[in-house]
Amino acid sequence: MMKNRRGRHERGAPHADDAVAIAVRGLVVRRGPREVLHGIDLVVPTGQVVGLLGPSGGGKSTLMRSIVGVQVTHGGEVLVLGRPAGSPELRREVGYTTQSPSVYDDLSVQDNVAYIARLVLPRGADVDAEVARVLDLVDLTSHARDHARNLSGGQRGRASLACSLVGSPRLLVLDEPTVGLDPVLRRSLWDLFHRLAADGTTLLVSSHVMDEAARCDRLVLVRDGGILADSTYADLLRDTGATDAEQAFLALIDRVDGAAPAPDGAIAHPGDPGDPGPAPTPSGGGDGIRQETS
Repeated sequence: MMKNRRGRHERGAPHADDAVAIAVRGLVVRRGPREVLHGIDLVVPTGQVVGLLGPSGGGKSTLMRSIVGVQVTHGGEVLVLGRPAGSPELRREVGYTTQSPSVYDDLSVQDNVAYIARLVLPRGADVDAEVARVLDLVDLTSHARDHARNLSGGQRGRASLACSLVGSPRLLVLDEPTVGLDPVLRRSLWDLFHRLAADGTTLLVSSHVMDEAARCDRLVLVRDGGILADSTYADLLRDTGATDAEQAFLALIDRVDGAAPAPDGAIAHPGDPGDPGPAPTPSGGGDGIRQETS
């Protein structure tokens, strides 16, 4: 069973608006001539588990990369914890797990985590204690000495997550963190997310699995580069008359495609083309981001 033993380290001065973790205004991203994010507006309050849900190719990963600061953007503004996304000051404040687990295959699990810990922890911090803490959080203590190349897909994902948990960042951006996990581990991971949120961490978690919607404090449904809805699970079902998240999502799509009227706030930015593939390598902007790369 995963446990929650926090180990916060010293932080900088508080920001002007501690109630807001992420503020996105008019975000535009293009790939060549194609616009893949269409003027996105999004505000994420502190201390919530916010689900970014939608079909593959809808723009979820591009939006997350923009928030982390590793995506080239072409318009708008993204503020994270009161600072521009990708600022060097955010290096210890933001943890990011990519959709494909980012670990070094030739290192053990504990050495992968220790490497990140030495990069992000303040001088003099107890690296061994922090490694033990985060491996316990993701239930990988028994695999600490295993080389990453020998892990299952789900274990690799949890090893990558452990790296992002080092130093107890104030914001966690997790791209499909439950892919490849069995139902028991998925439930344990979501329990961990909510314990972290209760302790003040903000989590932005993407998924294309609609049944995970009920586990989120708030839902942002993304389709074709725009935000289709920004709501709670209960409000989403009530607004659409659906009985589950998948039915609600389809009802919103039908509403947009059919230009049917909707309750206030149920639909935001319909959008056009989707998220066609991997992002281009950004020119700058990534110095402030903790991201493990294999």
